[in-house]
Amino acid sequence: MQSDNPHIAAIAAQRAAAAHKGLLASIAPWDHPNSNWNRAAMHPAPVDPFCARTEWQLSFHEAMAPHRPLVVREVPGSLVAFAEERDPLFDRVFVPVEAHWLFGCPLLGPDAVELLEDLLAEHEPVPRAPAPPFVISGLAPGGELIGKLGSRLGAHFNLWRHDGTALCSASLEGGLDGFLSRRSAWHRKSVGKQQRRAARAGVGFERHAPADAAEARQIYARMLAVEEASWKGIGECGMTVGRARRYYDCMLRRLSASASGRVIFARHAERDIGFIFGGLAGRVYRGQQFSYADDWAAYSIGNLLQLEQIRWLCEEQMERYDMGPMMEYKTHWTEERRVVETWVLQRKRESGV
Repeated sequence: MQSDNPHIAAIAAQRAAAAHKGLLASIAPWDHPNSNWNRAAMHPAPVDPFCARTEWQLSFHEAMAPHRPLVVREVPGSLVAFAEERDPLFDRVFVPVEAHWLFGCPLLGPDAVELLEDLLAEHEPVPRAPAPPFVISGLAPGGELIGKLGSRLGAHFNLWRHDGTALCSASLEGGLDGFLSRRSAWHRKSVGKQQRRAARAGVGFERHAPADAAEARQIYARMLAVEEASWKGIGECGMTVGRARRYYDCMLRRLSASASGRVIFARHAERDIGFIFGGLAGRVYRGQQFSYADDWAAYSIGNLLQLEQIRWLCEEQMERYDMGPMMEYKTHWTEERRVVETWVLQRKRESGV
């Protein structure tokens, strides 16, 4: 609860600002587009490359879990990044920095497993205490990284699969025509009708790739205004609510440092009636959010925004559109399916310990 005393409230605000400034200073070595973290995230490319990058990971840390100390080890071209979570059963659990959706991988680059070995050696368990588990997300089923973890660490550590999530993507090979050729005839016909109807109603589209923090704030304010007018905003379950509001703000600001954010607004008579937002990781685009005003729901604004984003990406010669976890509406827009798995690594209990 906020204090009614303006002096106390001002002190609290100053403390919060100082804590946030300290957090930003602590992550500064990795918090830029060309950091070692981001270079390592692309070689080899993980299942979900955008979600391995700092724009996703550090935005989660800043907005959702700043209380978790970061545990990072790195050498040029490789990095491991975990967050330390207190746990009543194990005392400590080391989780990925983004530990909610578990899309990104905390082991990045060719020397990541060796760095993990060094980190494990630093955190050997206290006698008669359970060993701290390490949660490793973003793994490809049967992939090289899982195999290397088993071969290098299997003698002294248990490694087991926790869960998996199906992700969906669309190839952008062949440009917009190539993309559309991989959609069903029904979908092409339906979207064509929706385009013509919206055009007759005067709907247009406006592209933005914010290139600095000020522009990102301006664009984000417009996105939030659309979200407030959507069914999600009306129901108070969208990105305007709670920590999600801060999370996407942080993400768009970070993307603006390399102009890697992609935002399109649907507009009518000088009014924003919809938006779609995502970011680039190399030649891969990762969708994040889209929304539209509830009074325009009958015009299929969401479908039209998807098509306009794909048109833009094809013009930029992007290779793939990642749409995240599988949902029913995404079956019409994607043809590729990949599973991303989360595994848990924990030191075996030694005899007599």
